[in-house]
Amino acid sequence: MVIFLIGLVILIVGGAIYGKFCEKVFGPDDRETPATALADGVDYVAMKPWKNKLIELLNIAGTGPILGPIQGILFGPIAFITIPIGCVLAGALHDYFVGMISMRNGGAQIPKMMYKFLGKGATRIYTVIIWVLMLLTGVVFIYTPGDLIVGDVLGMDVKSNVIWIVYAVILLYYVISTIFPIDQIIGRVYPIFGAILIVSAVGVLVGVMLDGGANMPALSSGLLMQHPKGQSFIPVFFITVACGIMSGFHGSQATLISRTVKHEKEGRHTFYTMMLVEGAIAMIWAAGAMVLFGRGTDTVTGATQMVGIISREFMGSIGGLFAIIGVIVLPITSGDTAFRAVRLMIAEQFNIDQKSASKRVVLSLIIFIPAILILFYAKSSPGGFNLLWRYFGFTNQLVAVFALAMITVYLKTAGKNYLISLLPGTFYTFIVFSYIFHEKIGFGLEARLGERLGIADTSYAISYILGAICAVLFLWLVPKLASKRKDTILNYKM
Repeated sequence: MVIFLIGLVILIVGGAIYGKFCEKVFGPDDRETPATALADGVDYVAMKPWKNKLIELLNIAGTGPILGPIQGILFGPIAFITIPIGCVLAGALHDYFVGMISMRNGGAQIPKMMYKFLGKGATRIYTVIIWVLMLLTGVVFIYTPGDLIVGDVLGMDVKSNVIWIVYAVILLYYVISTIFPIDQIIGRVYPIFGAILIVSAVGVLVGVMLDGGANMPALSSGLLMQHPKGQSFIPVFFITVACGIMSGFHGSQATLISRTVKHEKEGRHTFYTMMLVEGAIAMIWAAGAMVLFGRGTDTVTGATQMVGIISREFMGSIGGLFAIIGVIVLPITSGDTAFRAVRLMIAEQFNIDQKSASKRVVLSLIIFIPAILILFYAKSSPGGFNLLWRYFGFTNQLVAVFALAMITVYLKTAGKNYLISLLPGTFYTFIVFSYIFHEKIGFGLEARLGERLGIADTSYAISYILGAICAVLFLWLVPKLASKRKDTILNYKM
């Protein structure tokens, strides 16, 4: 419990101090923002600060800050320190600068900013990855809330045909929220969703505090514990927890809100602070899971199942149901804007005017057809969702590496402190590449070369070396790229 409270202090105090520092580095001013300069009544719509904050929070807080930390806490109490430090130094920084750079560039979506700051080659790679991530995110955020609704709310078998009816209802909402102006659907329903989310998180926090940490592992057990499945803390923890620490998906959401913020100085609390709130949500659910694991809950229990167990344990049957609804709200309020972001990215890529309702409908159909096919595969294939989640986690962090590179180039070009994004970018480059080099869903190097080189399948030796080489290349190439592209960037018009 002491470690948990220390983590909260790091998140709140450290976030307040570092958030102001990031704001000072960027230097917001009183210039006109895209919300007013480019107002179109659809995507460029000036909204009140509190509404922007709430929408940003609900956009970025999918199932990641709940399911990820529930799995991540199996590595031990170190999660209570790693989550807040990573959130303050990497995740919140990422969200703030992406949102603010977008605001300075006419509310541009990330692929367009990538083209400006990283060039054509990197943009081609990034565009494919981000489109795939958005589709995977949308599908994940149909699958998980659908299963929670059927299994925990309706008390029915998630393998029954009723699951497809629930999926269809969620998908219908996504279609509507993707097509209609942002303030007509999203802007109206999110305050209700936000209240449910906050109450559910507070309920679990109160339950954890009342427990007093009596059922958490003693510190004598060590900050880092042996994972039940023998997984390595580095890099698996940072891929698993993902959204609670840093998420590339958040960049696509920050650029949506960059089109609805009226004043640049609202940016820190809209982007940076809301990521800190997500970090707090991640820590609360991780603590709830640790308490129950300490009480004897089987550590192999699925993360989705743990949501229901934690909710009912700390809030009772009625309160627990309310908490589960809060968790259901999270992915739904991220899935809708994930699909909306894909629509805007494609429209921006091919210069398709989004003021026309018919063009928005056509683009939405193009997006939702492959999403439905992926959803069908994930549900009907044994292990399909687990495979989907692992690829989601990897692409999520890989996209964040690209965004940190873009931020670094922006800051160096502007003559500002670029180390604040270069260093976390270097660390996460090592994480994502050592992960994909080792895992069977990627290259599986140690497993394939183990017999020849005498390296056990569980070893990360080769993957760590190659990951370190990639990290050094990131550290060296990104500042060099900024110097090379400085003239192009200064003369580039969005």
